[in-house]
Amino acid sequence: MNITERLGLKLLHGFDPETAHGLALKALQMGLVPGCGPVTGARLSTTIAGLTLANPVGLAAGFDKNAVALGPLMRAGFGFLEVGAATPRAQEGNPKPRLWRLEEDRAVINRFGFNNEGMEPIATRLAARPTGVPVGLNLGANKDSADRAADFATVLKRTGAHLDFATVNVSSPNTEKLRDLQGKEALSALLRGVLETRAGLARPIPVFLKIAPDLSPAELEDVAEVARAVGIDGIVATNTTLSRKGLKSASSDQAGGLSGAPLFEKSTRVLAQLSRLTDGKLPLIGVGGISSAEEAYEKIRAGASAVQLYSAMVYKGIGLAAEVARGLDALLARDGFASVAEAVGNGRSRWL
Repeated sequence: MNITERLGLKLLHGFDPETAHGLALKALQMGLVPGCGPVTGARLSTTIAGLTLANPVGLAAGFDKNAVALGPLMRAGFGFLEVGAATPRAQEGNPKPRLWRLEEDRAVINRFGFNNEGMEPIATRLAARPTGVPVGLNLGANKDSADRAADFATVLKRTGAHLDFATVNVSSPNTEKLRDLQGKEALSALLRGVLETRAGLARPIPVFLKIAPDLSPAELEDVAEVARAVGIDGIVATNTTLSRKGLKSASSDQAGGLSGAPLFEKSTRVLAQLSRLTDGKLPLIGVGGISSAEEAYEKIRAGASAVQLYSAMVYKGIGLAAEVARGLDALLARDGFASVAEAVGNGRSRWL
């Protein structure tokens, strides 16, 4: 992290977390955050579900909910971006305050509740986005929808022409009963509906499923079985957790999803279990607690073909993406891997 970014983070931490998040997006839009472009090289370049990535380090959903800073984010070093979640209709989300920094734990708790401007303005921005870095959309459902399962397909139908991939998000803990859609029968029906919509797009795109880290072993087996049966293109593991084990910070009792450093081990174990359950044949994206190249490498060795960052940027800045990508390249070289793909799953057993 350079001195400018360090000072910027110190300034942002003087504001409440949600205000700081908005200011960070404004700074990106105004070009106040310098970018290096995607970090790449022979070892880092990879593919996942047919997507060609300059490097396997992506931006997780939730940072740019409304797709307002795509150009600057493409220059921040990421190999791919995921925006959203987007719902059919705009919604305010849960009452404020709804975002907390847990500085002692290097963590974040949020209970946003899918606040976003709705699929129409998001689709318009996606249609006008720059090219060069793959962009996906996290699909969500309106809180008051009569048919939440149908909402995911509705958003994909409206936005699919402007996307490189889409992620079905049934794992946010902040919309009541949303995680019920991870059950075997409900999940199968929902995903089949989304894939039927995908089949109607002029250019079919990969569809991923984002799951919670709080699933039991039996529930994980059901997810893996459904994923294989319906033919989705990959799984994003994982979303935030409801667990509060081992936290020290004052705000740790707030309701919502916990992300950041305390999630690393839990999410990586889920990732490794999924890799085993799918025989390493289904692409996995590792998310949860990554704040360094070493942790990104652990996710890859546990079974991830790519990774995503978010909460660690609260403490380390947007430059973390390039830092992780460069560090990952050095780790792959150190261990004699010619590519990311060669390292995927190489150390899975230590997490099982």
